[in-house]
Amino acid sequence: MTKVAPIFSNHGCRLNAYETEAMKELAASAGVDNAIVVNTCAVTSEAVRKARQDIRRLRRDHPEAKLIVTGCAAQTEPDTFAKMNEVDIVLGNTEKMNPATWADLAPDLIGQTEPVQVDDIMSVTETAGHLIDGFGTRSRAYVQVQNGCDHRCTFCIIPYGRGNSRSVPAGVVVDQIKRLVDSGYNEVVLTGVDLTSWGADLPATPKLGDLVMRILKLVPDLPRLRISSIDSIEVDDNLLCAIATEPRLMPHLHLSLQHGDDMILKRMKRRHLRDDAIAFCQEARKLRPDMTYGADIIAGFPTETEAMFANSLALVEECDLTWLHVFPYSPRPGTPAAKMPAVNGKLIKQRAAELRAAGTAQVDQHLQAQAGKTHHILMENTRMGRTEQFTEVLFNTDQPESQIVRAQITGVAGQQLTA
Repeated sequence: MTKVAPIFSNHGCRLNAYETEAMKELAASAGVDNAIVVNTCAVTSEAVRKARQDIRRLRRDHPEAKLIVTGCAAQTEPDTFAKMNEVDIVLGNTEKMNPATWADLAPDLIGQTEPVQVDDIMSVTETAGHLIDGFGTRSRAYVQVQNGCDHRCTFCIIPYGRGNSRSVPAGVVVDQIKRLVDSGYNEVVLTGVDLTSWGADLPATPKLGDLVMRILKLVPDLPRLRISSIDSIEVDDNLLCAIATEPRLMPHLHLSLQHGDDMILKRMKRRHLRDDAIAFCQEARKLRPDMTYGADIIAGFPTETEAMFANSLALVEECDLTWLHVFPYSPRPGTPAAKMPAVNGKLIKQRAAELRAAGTAQVDQHLQAQAGKTHHILMENTRMGRTEQFTEVLFNTDQPESQIVRAQITGVAGQQLTA
């Protein structure tokens, strides 16, 4: 058989995408070929369904390849995938990052490797030893600084796929970012499962704000630093200080809000209330007037009444959210929320549509407000880049790819700006 480079299919979050890139390097180093690797997501039942659908499609398209399934869904329900005729190997989230795993897969996968390799993720106490330099575009790189989650929101299966919270030491993070800057990257994004819990397991229990300030101090040549999804109730004083005083920290925060009603937030076992979210958004924007917010919001959580949903809908304007990720609630077996009284499925879809429409209106408002303003835009290709607030900007002439260009906004095209 002719040797063919492995095919990788990624599902789910940015962290999964980061780890898929790491697996590509691990597989290449081990000499793995003629294989398909599906990195699954477990955040919703729909995500698992899509993974199974993808596996069946990939098997049809590549009948001779060895098919490996890994990721959060493989970790939380390995039997689901082990029982699929299309699947040869199931790897857990710890195993997929282990070079020894890939070394064992290299010579002849079928018949020489345990078909299911999924250990207890809760026993893992350290972050995996993988670090990749340069995942993303040539302009933006993503750096994993944290994995796992110590919280137990009633709707969420992810802690059982990722394990408890583990942090990458600050020195390791700084060294990696220095290498990225030396390689020409102009923007770095810090990623993790529960990013604001970074440091809780490290000596002296530093906070995320300490890491951000350290990066900006020790990597003075880094033009732009972003942080991905955060839990606003865990934001520390140093992070607020960085928001207020560090122009290289980009004015865009994605918030894990989930809902706008206090009773639903309690039933979700969230650690903030509605007023906490509003107060944080107001404080951060007072410190940084050009701050924009994205947010995760769940529509149709069990027991959600019309009045409760109205509180979520109103939160979009009260927090002045711009970029919404709306999730129609779907039960995950094994979570407490799956046992709560469900909302009618049609109602869930309707409420999700209303939230998305509110989000679209907020985006339109944000775009219109940019007309005539000057932005520093990081070019992702020769014709498209992003502002400091992560808004897409289209150019009608070629710009230097991966560079930061200063330009005036001339108008709006759909959900993009023009310059």
